[in-house]
Amino acid sequence: MLSPAIPARTLLLAIFVLMAGSGFLSTLIAIRLELAGASALLIGLVATSYFGGLMVGSLRVERVIARIGHIRAFAAFVTVYSATSLSYAILDHPGIWIALRFLDGFMMAGVFVCLESWLNEQASPQTRSTALAAYMIALYSGQAAGQFLLNLGDRSPDLPFMVSAILLSIALLPVLLTRMEQPKMEAIKPFSIRRLYEVSPLGIVGTLVNGAMLGAFYALGAVYIQRIGMGLSQVALFTSCVIAGGVLLQYPLGVLSDRFDRRLVVIGCFLAAAAICAPLGLFVLPATATIALGSLFGGFAFALYPLCVAHSNDHLDEQERVGASSGLVLTYSAGAVAGPLLGSAGMGILGPSGLFAVLGSLALMGGIFGIWRSFARSAVPAEDQQAFQSLPRTTPMASVLEGEDNG
Repeated sequence: MLSPAIPARTLLLAIFVLMAGSGFLSTLIAIRLELAGASALLIGLVATSYFGGLMVGSLRVERVIARIGHIRAFAAFVTVYSATSLSYAILDHPGIWIALRFLDGFMMAGVFVCLESWLNEQASPQTRSTALAAYMIALYSGQAAGQFLLNLGDRSPDLPFMVSAILLSIALLPVLLTRMEQPKMEAIKPFSIRRLYEVSPLGIVGTLVNGAMLGAFYALGAVYIQRIGMGLSQVALFTSCVIAGGVLLQYPLGVLSDRFDRRLVVIGCFLAAAAICAPLGLFVLPATATIALGSLFGGFAFALYPLCVAHSNDHLDEQERVGASSGLVLTYSAGAVAGPLLGSAGMGILGPSGLFAVLGSLALMGGIFGIWRSFARSAVPAEDQQAFQSLPRTTPMASVLEGEDNG
């Protein structure tokens, strides 16, 4: 099944190791700030800085890569990221951490653009879906596996940062030693927000709300688990299960959306996420129930971004889809910038349960908006809908793989 991805195996190995070394840092930093007595607002600001760097980087790094080439640019981005990982252990100040997280986000955007544009170059039109699937498996598997490195903090507070830097440095090797030809950069111009809304109001609003939901969760999910009395190992398990649940439910929900009015599936995911958040926001549940509900939340919440992209594509011409998808990535990033601030405000007012109160409220608003849109516009017939394609929420370059395959 994944044989078309074999020529790009070095890129897949690089993203797996890189995500294993970096994917747990947001959780680790939130935990460290929580242990230091930082407020939920400060923790949210640090997380917001990362998503801000990711959004700015998505718009700016293409020029750097085009000027110096993929290999040298990738090496520069990862080297800086490795250095910042060690800096957290040395420069223990929230203000400095805000700056470091912005830098992390910017560098990670560069990494994603390098690998995704390179993967696009390696894949043929017939194998793009398989290549994208392999990329997503490598990305999310690395992110889920990396969460368990949080447990190293029991031995030494600085050890997780050191292991992160080691893994990021190792992630350089597959790319530095590859004999694959470097691709040429092609700029992608996203649609304007106004144009996106005119084409698909639910697509743009759903993406924005989903970005806020997952931005808040990534920033403060670990803080929630700690404040309800669970330990570090349970934080790692909870976060990993949310990511795994998000990956496992995307395909069945996508198949469902191909057969029925896609808006109903989007609405269902929003309302299901809101329903799952209700008990987490109202009660302190046993660890097993909390982890199980977290997995379900991840399943529905992770599916929303590719569903919204697919819904937007249902209303677009073929040549417009890459630009629209890249615009939706940036819209998601904008939501992710706001999400940690909303989540921290909720926790500041309501305590730990405030996080899921905010997440549930956002999901409910997304569902209500979708219901309104289902009355305002007729559905696209199921036979005219574009095929669902799972997509990572990374940079506009990921939309090239999805977009060209649909052609």
